Amino acid sequence: MNDTAIRMENISKQYNIGASHYRNNTLRDQIMDSLKSAFRSKEQPSSKENNFWALKDVSFEIKQGEIVGVIGHNGAGKSTLLKILSRITEPTEGAGEIYGRVGSLLEVGTGFHPELTGRENIYLNGAIIGMKKEEIRRCFDAIVEFAEIDKFIDMPVKRYSSGMYVRLAFSVSAHLKPEILLVDEVLSVGDLRFQRKCMTYAEELRKSGATVLFVSHNMFSIKSLCSRVIYLSQGRVLADGLAQDVIPLFEKESRAGYGKPHRVAGVDSAEPSIHITGMELLDEAGVNRAVFNFGERMRIRLSYSVSHIIHEPNFVVALIRSDNVACCNYSTHLDGYFISSLSGDGTIEVLTPPLKIVSESYVVHVLVWDKDFQRMYCFHKGISFHVQHHLYSTHFGVFHEEGEWVIPQGVQNSKVTDYLNP
Repeated sequence: MNDTAIRMENISKQYNIGASHYRNNTLRDQIMDSLKSAFRSKEQPSSKENNFWALKDVSFEIKQGEIVGVIGHNGAGKSTLLKILSRITEPTEGAGEIYGRVGSLLEVGTGFHPELTGRENIYLNGAIIGMKKEEIRRCFDAIVEFAEIDKFIDMPVKRYSSGMYVRLAFSVSAHLKPEILLVDEVLSVGDLRFQRKCMTYAEELRKSGATVLFVSHNMFSIKSLCSRVIYLSQGRVLADGLAQDVIPLFEKESRAGYGKPHRVAGVDSAEPSIHITGMELLDEAGVNRAVFNFGERMRIRLSYSVSHIIHEPNFVVALIRSDNVACCNYSTHLDGYFISSLSGDGTIEVLTPPLKIVSESYVVHVLVWDKDFQRMYCFHKGISFHVQHHLYSTHFGVFHEEGEWVIPQGVQNSKVTDYLNP
């Protein structure tokens, strides 16, 4: 029995980046193009410089029941791939096969008509993705309840917020009960509670044996859901394999953008009075490291340059997880270290307590405030590091600290230390 859900063979998609190709293909556009073409030289060849390959020779096979993540930087071809799989657009070259009922959640409002109400769009969108009218009618109340828009169901969707749009779109797709679900980064539009609901739904699909292709920039979600990851770069498959092997390749490439200062709203002036000129991550013995084990301490050494004197500066070092969750921070002021003033060039260092954060990729952010956290002098997005540990799931939250357990009498008890201290 064939257990293949998706097979793609040398799929390529070419776009022409000329302005005329992005207009609506209306009668007016066609007439104008015809008039313009009459003045063009018939012998003038079409310019190949305007051709852009969004995908080039992409091949892979996904088995039934696999949860596969698709990662890559903006413009890598991720959304184009999903549009081809959803039959929204056709490939320029290559062929693909899909075995099973497909549900997709791509761009916000895809398949919605802005002038129609939410009620009408449920039937419209449901029909577009392959649901029968009786099936939509049977699931209608559940769709509205899941989307949490019952008060606005008879309002034109053009008045919906982006969050309401995506909740309704996801709810319709969810009740299609697809055998194959294609999900784009659009889930980030919803609030945290709705994102959790979507993740729970994806978990239920996985348990039911459905196939999921999940595009996201959130590496924590990818690691939690997907055992396999496809890494796209400039329209080509750069890597395809286990999540723990492929994601570090993506994160390594991403680190090239770290280490440069970033301005944010609230910084004291257009030109900060203090600059972080260097950062080192070291272990307790002072050896440079990029990977730390759970329970190890880490030295973060900062070099700075102060253009004019700063009174009572408060250095804050924050550890930010790959999904932008601030997991912990250290502050000179809150940790009891007082700096009367700062000027010129120098270094400052913090030795963290034993790291108890779960296995993940983190980025070091440095902020310099006044002692009351009212005035920010500097913000710097620094380098990244990994923590290695068996706790490799969202079920464990942000950190893990050993508890003291009282074991029932008569039960054989021996503390397992190898698991917590690999």
